[in-house]
Amino acid sequence: MSKPKVETLVDKKGIDRAVARLSHEILEKNNGAESLVLIGILTRGAHLARRIAQRIKEIEAAEIPVGLMDINLYRDDVHSKLDQPVIQRTEILFDVRDKNVILVDDVLYTGRTIRAALDQIIDFGRPRSIQLAVLIDRGHRELPIRPDFVGKNIPTAKDDRVLVRLSETDDEELVKIVRQGMSLAGPAAPERKKKGGKKA
Repeated sequence: MSKPKVETLVDKKGIDRAVARLSHEILEKNNGAESLVLIGILTRGAHLARRIAQRIKEIEAAEIPVGLMDINLYRDDVHSKLDQPVIQRTEILFDVRDKNVILVDDVLYTGRTIRAALDQIIDFGRPRSIQLAVLIDRGHRELPIRPDFVGKNIPTAKDDRVLVRLSETDDEELVKIVRQGMSLAGPAAPERKKKGGKKA
């Protein structure tokens, strides 16, 4: 078996640019900050939500409420695992009714984490809308979930690992991928044409 290959895909400046772009796109789609609230999925999604809120404050001079969410008890596999999930805190200290909720996570993969988060948000009330912002979309969805705002699309194989490291919890600030093989698939994977015939 070949040794896994580790690549750095996004550095600190790249993360900063992605957060700035996400913030501007969120404001543009929602015609400003008036109706916005942010909910970050613990752990790194919560840090990104705070960063986006700070960037929106710099742009619009508006304070955006930020909530934190632990989705472990809402996962669809919580009863099938032998180990009990480690429960963290959920802090949503504002009303989500009639708000445009921006759900923030670091990596979007199968979509199951997001499905669990949607269930939990609805338990707090009925928002005007729920929009999804992710730093990295690595593809391989198992549920019909699509992000509204993406920092970067990264093509991956299913057994690759995408690791987001942020200064709030880690000793570095970057996104890296641990590749187990060379086969790629995902939102940014290029389409290859077959020679001497039509595409399948």
